[in-house]
Amino acid sequence: MPIPNYQALQLPLLRRLADEHTPISIRKYLDSISDEFGLTEEERSTRTPSGTENLLANRLAWARTYLGKAELVAAPKRGALIITEAGRALLATHPTEISLTMLKEYKPFLAWVQAGYTSGMEVNGSPDQVHSEAGSLTGAAENLVHTPRERIEEAKKELDRALRSDLLGRVRAMTPSEFERLIIQLLLGMGYGQGRDVLARAIGGTNDGGMDGVINQDPLGLDRVYIQAKQWKEGSGVSSPEIRNFVGALNIHRANKGVFVTASHFTPEAKRAADGSTLQVALIDGERLAELMAEHNIGVLIRDNVEIKDIDDGFFEL
Repeated sequence: MPIPNYQALQLPLLRRLADEHTPISIRKYLDSISDEFGLTEEERSTRTPSGTENLLANRLAWARTYLGKAELVAAPKRGALIITEAGRALLATHPTEISLTMLKEYKPFLAWVQAGYTSGMEVNGSPDQVHSEAGSLTGAAENLVHTPRERIEEAKKELDRALRSDLLGRVRAMTPSEFERLIIQLLLGMGYGQGRDVLARAIGGTNDGGMDGVINQDPLGLDRVYIQAKQWKEGSGVSSPEIRNFVGALNIHRANKGVFVTASHFTPEAKRAADGSTLQVALIDGERLAELMAEHNIGVLIRDNVEIKDIDDGFFEL
């Protein structure tokens, strides 16, 4: 089944804390909660979109945060949690879930959410969707399925997807010579040729020997990476004959490393031809090209930087 969101984790967490008599780390419950929801090994090891944290642990931490804002749990010491009398009173009503609808009935939680709105925080909607006089959260807040960190990371992924699509459109509009120079610039940006322009050049022309560019990995040119850069139209894939011709050109140049780049895609046969070669042949299709350009800041600029801060537990160590 899907990994439960933080709202679905609030009741299982509170129930487990009710069985404890001393503060405890909630990470103790990762296995038992995974068992309760029937998570597979793959799901248990799934990480957040950024890859920095275990997804279930991250969502469990946010369940703790929301329960804490409602004062259903308390943290008397670092990294440890204990249920409050309000939390036990809620469990005594035998709830089937703990949702935002229920949490909004707790004044500390409602005050926290409203403070966020009035300071400019939006939760899948606009600030006027929260009516403080009525003391209610609207449907926008009720749809708050993902944690704030997940929403930020998903938004970044969406922006990255749009950027890669725009980049690929620009690349496909380049002239062949512009495309060849782009690939050399990208490989230099990735560290090939020690990143030095003097060690790379576009070949081109009628006597290019089937190559569009070359990068010397060392100043003496003893280790070279040859480049084949073919834009090709979208929908027209590079096939195995082109790869075999490229491998043949590498042999002519007595080279054992080559990079074949296209703004289109490679057919399965082309990929097999590259994999079956005794030479080192790297294939970069349009999607991967756009990813690498964004990753190495080729043709892009950093528009904004967003800082996400968290508690420094070490600072508060006694």
